[in-house]
Amino acid sequence: MIRPATTRHRRLDLRGAALGLVLGMGLSLACPSIASAQQICAADLNNNGDAADEGEQASCLATTSGAWLCPIQQVDCVADAAGQYSCPVGAQYACVVKSTGGPPACSPNQCADLATNPIVEEPPIDDPGSEPNGGIDADGNCLGQIEIFSGRGVRCRPPGLSTTFSNCCKDKGKIVKDGMGSSIGSIGTKIAVAKGVFTGMKAAYVAFKAGATASQAASAGAHALIVGLDPTSIAVSLAINFMMEFLFAGCDQQDMEIAMLRSSGMCHEIGSYCTSSFLGICLQKARGHCCFNTKLGRIIQEQGRPQLKAFNGNLWGTAKHPMCRGFTPEEFQALDFSKIDLSEYYADIEARAQSDIQIDMGERVNAYLKAVNP
Repeated sequence: MIRPATTRHRRLDLRGAALGLVLGMGLSLACPSIASAQQICAADLNNNGDAADEGEQASCLATTSGAWLCPIQQVDCVADAAGQYSCPVGAQYACVVKSTGGPPACSPNQCADLATNPIVEEPPIDDPGSEPNGGIDADGNCLGQIEIFSGRGVRCRPPGLSTTFSNCCKDKGKIVKDGMGSSIGSIGTKIAVAKGVFTGMKAAYVAFKAGATASQAASAGAHALIVGLDPTSIAVSLAINFMMEFLFAGCDQQDMEIAMLRSSGMCHEIGSYCTSSFLGICLQKARGHCCFNTKLGRIIQEQGRPQLKAFNGNLWGTAKHPMCRGFTPEEFQALDFSKIDLSEYYADIEARAQSDIQIDMGERVNAYLKAVNP
């Protein structure tokens, strides 16, 4: 998956890598990825402190001497009057001849063997959110710790090596509905809705690998998507478009779930951290978030936390370890709601037409299927 010497070859490598990465299905790849390269190199070309941007990682090139040449900032060597070659970017860099031929070349960037220096991958943030810690009494009162507007720590990844330079955090419109029925009354069930889209995407991919055309794969994905979903919980047409656009991206399940919740206004972004590194050089970043069960919950959390001493100096934790707990009843009662601006939420309610609230799922899906199966 690391960037090869030419743009054309890189696109071929990344297309093959995306096929295996997109759904985590463990399928074999038709094209080699950078992770399977023997030698790789990386360089911080834009001086932003990492090598996570496109063009800053590469598979090294074999040479006739048995050494390896990094194609990043590669230049041709120059010959003196005696025919001796030297590297124009520094005499300390060796001039070598690529196995594919051409003049001697050199690079200021060094190659390293993946067998002895593997890429270090950080797993996705594993935060199930606040778990029930007590029962209820005969009157239905909670006997454990009560949290109001609690959330879940998650991450999505911007363009980088592991995502085949696809933006897995990209907003796609308000897909998951806010406060529309008890069936999506918690962040856990909203994640379940997002997983429904992932299920549809997997069905589309399986159909595509079995020889279906793109439109037939889309139909298979759409049929799988709508099974078991509450029509008021999701914008079906947007979800199908989202599903098909992400189908061949190098995004994992959490990427896609959080992209949906982000675009629906339910997540607070905390910052970025490195999730994939090589020899201490960052190759892939991730953006840590706290995602909540409603847009209203996110707004009140964002504006309420600064009012409370309990959050002073640590409003959200860190990007890698988000702190997404809800308010205690005492903290919630202490909030000054006159200082909380809810105009974003009110505008969203006013903009929502009755026809959007009462979605006719069958009509939307049928219209889409007719479009992809003319």
